[in-house]
Amino acid sequence: MVLDSLKNSGAYTALHPLFQQAFDYLNQHDLSAMEPGKTVLIEGKLTLSVMEVTGKTPEAAKLEAHKRYIDIQTVISGTEAHGWLPIDACKQETAPYDADKDIVFFTDTPSTQIAVKPGEFVIFFPEDGHAPCIGQGPIKKAVFKVLV
Repeated sequence: MVLDSLKNSGAYTALHPLFQQAFDYLNQHDLSAMEPGKTVLIEGKLTLSVMEVTGKTPEAAKLEAHKRYIDIQTVISGTEAHGWLPIDACKQETAPYDADKDIVFFTDTPSTQIAVKPGEFVIFFPEDGHAPCIGQGPIKKAVFKVLV
């Protein structure tokens, strides 16, 4: 997992061949003007979803993980916290991995919680169990899905 300011996003482009395109899009577009929905940037490899959610309590947020895609998440408005637990410590699956949706959920308790504010981003790799949407009130966020 990586948490940093968007000002420093260039430091992470070497981690994956598609990170440059994701961060360029993030830094060159006004995401606050985008309506909720999905934008395909590279078919099957790089997508952007803009969503508006209502914050949840830490207890209501479910740990999730992905095998095929890396998440780059940023907050457009509001403040969102994420629970985190390394995937090898996630033992209590609620159902088997759903390959079509590239997601598995867990009932384990996160070991750490991080807050992400506008102007910051977080990267979750397949090794990272994460519980998104923790917060109060409305949260507008963007999630890039980057093929591993």
